[in-house]
Order: sequence, then C-alpha cells, then structure tokens
Amino acid sequence: MATLYVGNLPWNTTSEDLSSFFGQYGQVISSRIITDRETGRSRGFGFVEVEDEDAARMAEDLNGKDFGGRPLTVNEARPKQQM
Repeated sequence: MATLYVGNLPWNTTSEDLSSFFGQYGQVISSRIITDRETGRSRGFGFVEVEDEDAARMAEDLNGKDFGGRPLTVNEARPKQQM
C-alpha cells in the first residue's frame, strides 16, 4: 500500500469525491480530506491510499489534472517529520 498526497483541492471536495475520481485510475484503498480542527472546513488537501503498483503511475498521470476547476498536485506522501 502507498499513500498519495493530493493538494490544491476545491474546498467542497469530500473523501467520496476523491475515491471516485482516483478509482478511475487504479485501486483505491481509502481516502481522507484534512480539515481544520477549529472550523471543520477543508484545508484544501488530502491523502489517498492506493495499491503499490498503481501509486507511481497515478501520481504521474494525475499531477496537474483538472479536478473541480483546479489543477491537482499529486505526489507520493512522505512520512511526517518527528519534532
């Protein structure tokens, strides 16, 4: 399993929207939109978990692709840095 970072999302994008869109290009395991803790509003990015064999191709194919009128930023997610 690999995790893709997806940025520049329209504010009204849901996890279901992400799964549906990415599912057209490969096997999606899960997706989530990152929200502001205070307001619950989308922060404009999220993560999609996909099968390893689909990850690199999906990142390449979908980076810059139009989604809701905005060009997506898609790349393989890096582990969170420890402080």
